[in-house]
Amino acid sequence: MGIISRKIFPACESMCVCCPALRSRSRQPVKRYKKLLSEIFPKSPGAPPNERKITKLCEYAARNPFRIPKIAKYLEERCYKELRYKHVKFINIVTEAYNKLLCMCKEQMAYFAVNLLNVVSELLDNSKQEATQILGCQTLTKFIYSQADGTYTHNIEKFVHKVCKLAHEDGEEHLRSCLRASSLQCLSAMVWFMAQYPYIFSALDEIVHATLDNYELDTHAEDDDDRGEPHRNWVDEVVRCEGRGATVACDASPSNMIIRPQPEKKDPSLLTREEIETPKVWAQICIQRMVELAKESTTLRLVVDPMFVYFDSRQHWVSQQGLAMVVLSDMSYWEASGNRQLVLAAVVRHLDHKNVAHDPQLKSYIIQVAAALARQIRSRRMLAEIGFVSDLCRHLSKSFQATLESVGEQDTNLNILLQNSIEDCLLEIAKGIDDVRSLFNMMAISLEKLPSSGSVARATVGSVMVLAHMISLALVTSRSQQVFPEALHVQLMKAMLHPNLEVRVGAHQIFSALLIPSSFRPRHEVASLCSGNVYEPRRWRSNNFSAFASISVLLEKLRREKDGIKREKNGFNIHDDLKGKANMEDGRNQGHVHRSSQNIYNITSIIDRAAGPNMIEEPYIMKLTEDQIMQLLSAFWIQATLPDNLPSNIEAISHSFVLTLISLCLKNVNDNLVVRFFQLPLSLKNTSLDLSNGMLTPVLQRSILMLSMSMLMFAAKIYQIPNLNDLIKSIVPFDADPYLGISEDIQVFVRPEADNLSAITELGMDDLRKQLLEPFTPDDAFTFGPQSIFDLDHHQMITYSKESLSFDEMQEVKHLFFTIPASIPKCLHPLPSLM
Repeated sequence: MGIISRKIFPACESMCVCCPALRSRSRQPVKRYKKLLSEIFPKSPGAPPNERKITKLCEYAARNPFRIPKIAKYLEERCYKELRYKHVKFINIVTEAYNKLLCMCKEQMAYFAVNLLNVVSELLDNSKQEATQILGCQTLTKFIYSQADGTYTHNIEKFVHKVCKLAHEDGEEHLRSCLRASSLQCLSAMVWFMAQYPYIFSALDEIVHATLDNYELDTHAEDDDDRGEPHRNWVDEVVRCEGRGATVACDASPSNMIIRPQPEKKDPSLLTREEIETPKVWAQICIQRMVELAKESTTLRLVVDPMFVYFDSRQHWVSQQGLAMVVLSDMSYWEASGNRQLVLAAVVRHLDHKNVAHDPQLKSYIIQVAAALARQIRSRRMLAEIGFVSDLCRHLSKSFQATLESVGEQDTNLNILLQNSIEDCLLEIAKGIDDVRSLFNMMAISLEKLPSSGSVARATVGSVMVLAHMISLALVTSRSQQVFPEALHVQLMKAMLHPNLEVRVGAHQIFSALLIPSSFRPRHEVASLCSGNVYEPRRWRSNNFSAFASISVLLEKLRREKDGIKREKNGFNIHDDLKGKANMEDGRNQGHVHRSSQNIYNITSIIDRAAGPNMIEEPYIMKLTEDQIMQLLSAFWIQATLPDNLPSNIEAISHSFVLTLISLCLKNVNDNLVVRFFQLPLSLKNTSLDLSNGMLTPVLQRSILMLSMSMLMFAAKIYQIPNLNDLIKSIVPFDADPYLGISEDIQVFVRPEADNLSAITELGMDDLRKQLLEPFTPDDAFTFGPQSIFDLDHHQMITYSKESLSFDEMQEVKHLFFTIPASIPKCLHPLPSLM
């Protein structure tokens, strides 16, 4: 009953039944929320919102939660009304009221969340006014940050497409820029939500693409043209000082050689007003939070895969044109969980994607980015997980095989670019590896699966050879002493007996690259192997110095340390040796002395003469066990007597024998093992002079003879038996074989005359070899013409003479070889064959 009826008109209580004061509504509290709602809106559209009234409304809602649905419903309807009249300031008041509710009534969010999301949807769909869309993004952002659990996950996910569409808005005017910034701010909140409450939106790829569209481009690439030639020379110097040689791939970008500086990490709570309105700032924050989201390989793949597709379609892998290097480098810097190399592994894995698999040029660009990432990562920490190296080697092998099978010059050049890029990447990875044993196992597995097919086997050996050179550089840099891995040793010996001739040569080159690593990158071995021409490399040349000059200095140092004998009494003088080397170089320039083989160049790098001729640096040589040395000697015997050997195979065997003998000199071994090094060449000599051996052709017997003599002379020089060398030189001249020769440094080398036929006919070695192996068939017109060849009598037949030695001459040579001077120790007399 109303107060008026009780005090002023007491009779009304019992008499008047129609009085309004007697209604039950009048007994309820006054509806203050309506009054508060009306007070938050100014009377004129131009007046500013009353912040105090909005706060008062929200305080009332917090004290009266059951009023919140009606308050939220009123605000929603008022927003629709103001949208029709395009009153942006009133809409701003509605969104501000919702934001206050999110802050003060967080626990009662269920009462107004639906109304708020409806308002956001309407605001985002209002494409005629950028200001209202900005308000919608800001409101949705605050709603996302107010979440305490994943209740509204699907509601938030429905807005991804709308917000991403706004992030792609074109235009440079300020309002459009602010709209992109607000949408990216909302997207960054969505990424934060996915990381906070583990759930990945199905449209994550849209978020990634929208972010990349607004990411900052690399400024280094833009400055390359201004820096000009001095900058490129500085890059080459950096590369050379790191042991990578001065040659850089012709299409490699100089910016890839420079480590990108670490960018400043942005804190959203500390941004200035200008930064808040800048899209690229929020794009960076999105990437930062994507890195936080990708804490493991599975989530990382969900993040980077759409990135890679974006880079593929828009040609962003080339550093001068795109931002692949910028984004991936920044992600690597911001990775806080220590899994920086996961990004590198993901880049390598992308080489198998359908967009990339058949494009060698795009592959090379991607690998250049991977190489830059590897350099950036190893500048801070060592690489631990290197499983992706096998993927690189697999792609390298495929590229080598494609080079062997390609017919066009353009395809060949693209494959060479890809091979150079993979080699650079492997080099950067090898420099960042602390323990290379896993790489040795990887090489052993590759050789164990070596197919019998010629092209595939050569390509596989080529990839393993590149990896071997990269490992050797890493070993030289780290100076960590390693024992030659047993599993790899066994597989290399098997590869030395492969049916393909070039594969055998490649196995010897792998062995030499690991046993005595070089300090520069030899590309020519792989180029020779994969071109099918093991005599002359296609692109690269070996070093300009004699191989044996370095060996002489090394062994001189070893003898001086071991025996304590002065240099003048050793029979080998360092200065004389270097002087002789210079004379040999002059002779080469004049065409009088044959150069050392290009397949045995890498021994030169054993000695570092940078400090002067008298300063000798301790060489790095892997250790071979006595059992491994014995197995190698047996393998050399079997390889030397194979009936299909070419001069290149004989040369490779000789070089491996030299390296094995050098490794023997670095350790204290029993005398029997030393004797075996003399027994092997003497037994090979006996085999080469055995006229009753029908398994070997005269040409091969002559090659084995040259091999045995070079082995014997080298061993004699090392163990200081000069009389034996003088005797051999007097019996067998160095130019006795037209295909093989023994240089002045006692190294077997393939003469350039060995492939004169290929040069004359301009045919490739493979094609020429196939044609020569085909049986000759006479021409039908000639055979069955007027006068057939079969009608000629015996006196009309063409006679021919043999070029090999006569029987008497051979007996004389054999007698000389079996006449051993009394001055030679008995342990060096000819012994029975190893077989």
